[in-house]
Amino acid sequence: MKQIYNFSAGPAVLPKEVLIQAKDELLNYANSGMSVMEMSHRSKVYETILQEAKQDLRDIANIPDNYEILFIQGGASLQFSMVPMNLIKNGKADYFVTGQFAKKAYEEAKLFLDAKVVASSKEQNFTTIPDVANVEIREDADYVYICENNTIYGTKFKELPNTKDIPLVADVSSCFLSEPIDITKYGLLFAGAQKNIGPSGVCVVIIRKDLIREETFNPTPTMLKYKTYADHDSMYNTPPTYTIYMCGKVFKWIKEQGGLVALQKRNSDKAKLLYDAIEQSNLFKCPVDPNYRSIMNVPFVTGNEELDAKFIKEAKEAGLENIKGHRSVGGMRASIYNAMPLDGIQTLVAFMHDFEEREGKIHV
Repeated sequence: MKQIYNFSAGPAVLPKEVLIQAKDELLNYANSGMSVMEMSHRSKVYETILQEAKQDLRDIANIPDNYEILFIQGGASLQFSMVPMNLIKNGKADYFVTGQFAKKAYEEAKLFLDAKVVASSKEQNFTTIPDVANVEIREDADYVYICENNTIYGTKFKELPNTKDIPLVADVSSCFLSEPIDITKYGLLFAGAQKNIGPSGVCVVIIRKDLIREETFNPTPTMLKYKTYADHDSMYNTPPTYTIYMCGKVFKWIKEQGGLVALQKRNSDKAKLLYDAIEQSNLFKCPVDPNYRSIMNVPFVTGNEELDAKFIKEAKEAGLENIKGHRSVGGMRASIYNAMPLDGIQTLVAFMHDFEEREGKIHV
């Protein structure tokens, strides 16, 4: 079988060890005679799967006891609505708009409350992160919202805004579990599974318990209330059982890798290798401000759309899959999540060098 390296932004590469375990357990999990995808979510066997997944996540991310872990369907995009619907109190929220998904979250919030853009990098084509030091936050805002890592544009908040006791809400979909995180700095954070957590189908929400309230936007449907998930251990209805099982496998894999400190070192080394190759190139450029570059999503371009297309085509032929940039920005993008091995980055860098040798003299 030809070696493939999958640089997709999501659904993304999963650890090979996890896939092998899932394959071995597919037809008969824990001698139950059933696949996880066909067993009752009310069974003792599945209850163990769910509770182990929650505890392993709590362990690796150092989640305090005063935070609830929820597994919610609808992906991260549903949280664009659930956040304002559940956290509304004074009817105001302040947003940092640093990319397409932050903009979508802001637009959705306006349906429920007075949402205000307090900082934006739109004028810089979202290639940087606004200075967070002196941003004026409304004292009566219900929460402050950021998208911490911008998957499309390859930017990352290196410092969190000072919200002065106002809950910070963060979409951490494409950086969660890539490095240690201080959960106590957030009121709520959420992550779509299909980046570093597992296959698509669930969103992990970590919320401080005092923010789980009965009083929400009126009316809020039962299935859009955090309290519903908290009160019923994310099983008010049938949860995405197999996706949660796979997430649990990934959490155990992270423990086996040495936890988030070890993964941060590995991820930083992978990112440095790729960024160094881009910086040393005369053909490729990274449009992102070096001070705010993501170690998970690395965009780069040649400056020539036809050449970009040729690179993408030939990269695919060489086994470098899903290297094409998001349709809204073009160019190339390498998403190098936890499960991407160092070999994948080395292979990409070698291909870039070879491509530049062949094309650089013609186009530079």
